[in-house]
Amino acid sequence: MMSKPSSKHDAFSRFFSETYQSLRRYALRLTGSPCAAEDIVQEAYVRTYQQGERVERPQAFLFVTVRNLAYNQSRQARVAPTDLVGDIDDVGVYHDGGRSPEDGLIAGEEARLLQQAVARLSPQCRAVFTMKLFQGYSYKQIAKELGISTKTVEKHISKALRETHAYMHRQYGLVDKESASDE
Repeated sequence: MMSKPSSKHDAFSRFFSETYQSLRRYALRLTGSPCAAEDIVQEAYVRTYQQGERVERPQAFLFVTVRNLAYNQSRQARVAPTDLVGDIDDVGVYHDGGRSPEDGLIAGEEARLLQQAVARLSPQCRAVFTMKLFQGYSYKQIAKELGISTKTVEKHISKALRETHAYMHRQYGLVDKESASDE
């Protein structure tokens, strides 16, 4: 007979050790990138832990979460950053149909920089931001899914937009319109 874990943390630690290797292999197979796989696995465990006892089948939830996160990451890499965050559209122009090779390179660079900017966010802020922008969740859905208030969701979205915008501008060496008008 298996002894009952002393706490939720102990149970989750045991669950982690039992599922980590197979989950990481699955994420690696989906992403093709060890770094991306590790990030996705970490985020999946965070979401599973946050859901706690609301999840009836944690292992299934974990694998579905990894699959969805990998899909979203793949989709994010294919979508123009200007379509995702309207505030960043002054960084460059993205033309979908019949674009020149230069436009394609710029769009690819913008996507890479946006991915870096999002990766720099705190885990919860990143989770909220990706759920809103890449998965289309409402503030209320995000709050319910992550067990936080809608006001906290709003603050995370605002912070994520501010930080990704600033990161993109720093990388491109641009000056914000507001700070330029103050001079």
